[in-house]
Amino acid sequence: MIDDDPLGPLDPDFAAAFTRDQRRPPCQLYLVSPLDVAGGFPDRLARALDAGSVAAFQFRVKDIDQHAAAALAEPLQRICADREVAFIVNDSIALAKRLGADGVHLGQGDGDPREARTVLGPEAQIGVTCHDSRHLAMEAGEAGADYVAFGAFYPTTTKTVSHQADPVLLSWWSTVFELPCVAIGGITPANAAPLVAAGADFLAVSNAVWGRDEAAAIKAFAAVLGGGEERHAQGADIPVDRQRDHARHRGVPLHGLVPGA
Repeated sequence: MIDDDPLGPLDPDFAAAFTRDQRRPPCQLYLVSPLDVAGGFPDRLARALDAGSVAAFQFRVKDIDQHAAAALAEPLQRICADREVAFIVNDSIALAKRLGADGVHLGQGDGDPREARTVLGPEAQIGVTCHDSRHLAMEAGEAGADYVAFGAFYPTTTKTVSHQADPVLLSWWSTVFELPCVAIGGITPANAAPLVAAGADFLAVSNAVWGRDEAAAIKAFAAVLGGGEERHAQGADIPVDRQRDHARHRGVPLHGLVPGA
């Protein structure tokens, strides 16, 4: 639940009254890598991206130096670029800069969005983990983030989590702000629909894809999201606003942008 947020708990009746704004782009898939991306993983990634619509791929490895990480990332980055899928680096602003990645995803202890903007430039896509906190999300937006990530919504084996988010948080955020929100944590094709209905702009998924046949998993998510094949044929757009001011919090429409364009 949303107990640690200094703004206090949300009214649970808010979710019951929520209706997804049809002016927002349809919810899309945000694919997160497993920790082991060596060996045959590039082939698995290509197969997954060819199976359906994926808006972004996050390169997430731990406990290796930057040189080794870059060597692992480069073939994956090419696969994403060939399919117009945004390539996002987890945690490391320096690695994102070295690779010329489309952006970086920052945890609460991984740096400031303002620093990332200075290093990576105005076109970079910067996301911030905000757990179950509206306060952290608003701070991230004010600091220039392009999207905020809430979760975990379900139990997950991908990482240790200490924050449990409620779908009402997605409803509140997408009602109040234009800035896209990402739902993360234990999401599968079987439990994704309530998060889409609650207002998630993206579903961040990892083990639900890499823990089984990746192509089948992507197709299963496409069936939940709806229109996946049509969007895949057109290319996946990430609806982030590249204007770096506070207008996004005053209702300025988001723009659909082709990753890497």
